[in-house]
Amino acid sequence: MVNARFWKNRKVFITGHTGFKGSWMCVWLHALGARITGYALNPPTDPNLFHLAKVGPLMDSLRGDVRDREKLAQAVRKSKPEIVFHLAAQPLVRESYSNPYETYEINVCGTVSLFEAVRKAGSVRAVVNVTTDKCYENKEWLWGYRENDILGGYDPYSNSKACSELATTAVRSSFFHPREYRTHHTAIATARAGNVIGGGDWAADRLVPDCIRSLLNNKQIILRSPQAIRPWQHVLEPLCGYLMLAERLYQDGPAFGEGWNFGPDEQDCLPVEEVVRLLCAQWPGNKGYEIDRRKKPHEAALLKLDFAKAKTLLGWRPKWNIEQAVDAVIEWTLAYNKKESMRKICLRQIESYSA
Repeated sequence: MVNARFWKNRKVFITGHTGFKGSWMCVWLHALGARITGYALNPPTDPNLFHLAKVGPLMDSLRGDVRDREKLAQAVRKSKPEIVFHLAAQPLVRESYSNPYETYEINVCGTVSLFEAVRKAGSVRAVVNVTTDKCYENKEWLWGYRENDILGGYDPYSNSKACSELATTAVRSSFFHPREYRTHHTAIATARAGNVIGGGDWAADRLVPDCIRSLLNNKQIILRSPQAIRPWQHVLEPLCGYLMLAERLYQDGPAFGEGWNFGPDEQDCLPVEEVVRLLCAQWPGNKGYEIDRRKKPHEAALLKLDFAKAKTLLGWRPKWNIEQAVDAVIEWTLAYNKKESMRKICLRQIESYSA
């Protein structure tokens, strides 16, 4: 698991810290005693976890676009981080159909901008570029994708993340080659997580946030692809993996500078409809759901990840099953509905997960 002593006073730079995953990561890192600098645009939704959990006061929170190379480079250089997590992205499949150019610009050029900033900073020992489980060429296999399977991506979002993976490989080979580690002292890896759920996600066109909005407003849930199978996991699962991976990159260097999958156990790769049933069963007085049968943009029908590599070499494996993950989402949302302290709820769930 995560080594709290390692993170005490560790200087960390996070892009996309105002987003859902980034906010959870900052709350966890602050609890571990890290010194955090974040670089991102304003939170992408209202409401949002960044404001609800009062994340800003926990860190040096900077506003900026990852496509602004000079501003990003200046922020990294000034903060002198030892570890960098790259989470900034256009993260939505359906949005990528509406704005493909911007999706590639953010997800590919933004990644290159970050690595240019890292090159110029001279202080960075470890970089984790967070991509997605959708970066693989999806053949609708019944088994999980391994890290050495072919990259591809059907839609602009998925493909742009595959391009981000390829850009990372090129940067590592060209500027941070493992054979020259004693000269540059920087190790780089990519992380591919499953379909992440958790309290505080308000994104549009994403299953659990859409369901939560309907439940909070006492409306019926509308399902787009009820039989689509996804690797569901609570947000703390991949974040734990990112933290463990960064530790090993820092301590062991290029031996861990590769792509890594962080996914759920096989039994937690479930159809969309089954996840919604779990949500409805835990929510008081829900109205159930109905299926939207209108024509929709293409999304994969079957997607699983093989995390044997992370289990074997990092000692990481999922701790919460899908029922526990859904319970945590419901607990967080009911607390939000009662106007409780959302940072305390986040910390309580982090403590429970880490126990």
